[in-house]
Amino acid sequence: MTDNAYRVDTTSRLAQWRIDNLASCSYRKSDPFKIGRWNWRLVLEKNRNLFIKLFPELSSSNKDSPPIVSFIIRVVSSLGGRKALVHPEIRDKQLKSSDDFVWALEVPLTGKFIIDLEFLDLKTASPNGGESSSVWTDGFTQKDLRATALSSLGKMFSESIHTDIVINASDGSIGAHRAVLAARSPVFMSMFSHELKEKEMSVINISDMSIEDCQVFLSYIYGNIMDQNFLDHRLHLLRAADKYDVMDLKEACHESLLEDIDTSNVLERLQNASLYHLPKLKICCMQYLVKFGKIYDILEEFNAFIQSADMDLVSEVFNEVLSVWKGF
Repeated sequence: MTDNAYRVDTTSRLAQWRIDNLASCSYRKSDPFKIGRWNWRLVLEKNRNLFIKLFPELSSSNKDSPPIVSFIIRVVSSLGGRKALVHPEIRDKQLKSSDDFVWALEVPLTGKFIIDLEFLDLKTASPNGGESSSVWTDGFTQKDLRATALSSLGKMFSESIHTDIVINASDGSIGAHRAVLAARSPVFMSMFSHELKEKEMSVINISDMSIEDCQVFLSYIYGNIMDQNFLDHRLHLLRAADKYDVMDLKEACHESLLEDIDTSNVLERLQNASLYHLPKLKICCMQYLVKFGKIYDILEEFNAFIQSADMDLVSEVFNEVLSVWKGF
């Protein structure tokens, strides 16, 4: 038995355990795999039925905060054209031990199959009995922005204190401060340092952003962006960060977009990864589509993607598909 028999492959919020042969044993526990803050294990037990168990490995440091998990789990058989058995979606279930989630399959499985586990959310219970919070939305802003922006900057922006430049978005205008914009963006610095119309007229026209997107972008620059606003506007923020060379925002968007890839957004994420040169996001999207087989779940959308996407990107996807087929 090789070590590969126990390895679980992961990307973003997805885990897959490939089983080549279960006939020789009645019990198998996977190697630990990390999703969110926890190491997880999958267990197979074969008796009259096949039982699949999922549980976190809790240590002394996290035993008092077991995860509250939402997920979808499937068993995909290679026989008969990738037939799948799907467990009903699990929502907000706290898992502490190997007995907290047990799936009994009455359908006999022979040959190769894949256990496909997609995490929809991971939460931790509040220590004071309050509402649980997602480990994926507690945000970079609470941790990082405190170190890079003073709270007074946010007040200057939100209360329009001594603003000295107007930004015209596609559907509205907002006041800002040259010094703050120049300090955060080399592009704005260049505008105000040379004899350009922005310096002379004290106006910046950003016609490719709505006023709402512009406000969220400026909220980031001033250090008082809200986590949910960041999540809701990531793609617009990514475009603005790339255009105005705000590299810390671009990287924050890059890291965040890695966390919740699914079939509804993977093709859009792949296009943006190619457009804005985001290598980790590109690799994860490719793996999600090809290595983890999700391309079969969205064939109609993928056919439309082929018709409209950059041909070099389409070629990369097909080359990845060919390399996986050769190795299978």
